[in-house]
Amino acid sequence: MAEGNEEMLAVCGLDCNKCDIRRAQSDPEVMKKVLDWFNRDVPGKVKLEQIRCGGCLGDRSIHWSGGCDILTCAVEGKSVRSCAQCGEFACERLVKWASMGPKYGEALARLRAMASKGK
Repeated sequence: MAEGNEEMLAVCGLDCNKCDIRRAQSDPEVMKKVLDWFNRDVPGKVKLEQIRCGGCLGDRSIHWSGGCDILTCAVEGKSVRSCAQCGEFACERLVKWASMGPKYGEALARLRAMASKGK
């Protein structure tokens, strides 16, 4: 969970710097893409001001998915900054989540690499 120009990771291992929701704040084209995607079925469902995220360790009131089960477990339940720091890593919940798509699998691999380095 680095700050500045370094890699910023979600507790689950997703790279926040590659996240369109996070990037939308500083890039109007990305913001339009995100809004169009979320509003594809129901126009106006998601508003511009809802597309914001300060990261997992930031203000939860501006986190895109502040109620995320993985985030809640890590930060509130286990008091860790990353699932890689958890004594139960890699738990069933995280492994199941990682099976939902390539970017999630990459996130788990990133966490495994971090855990093996002791981060």
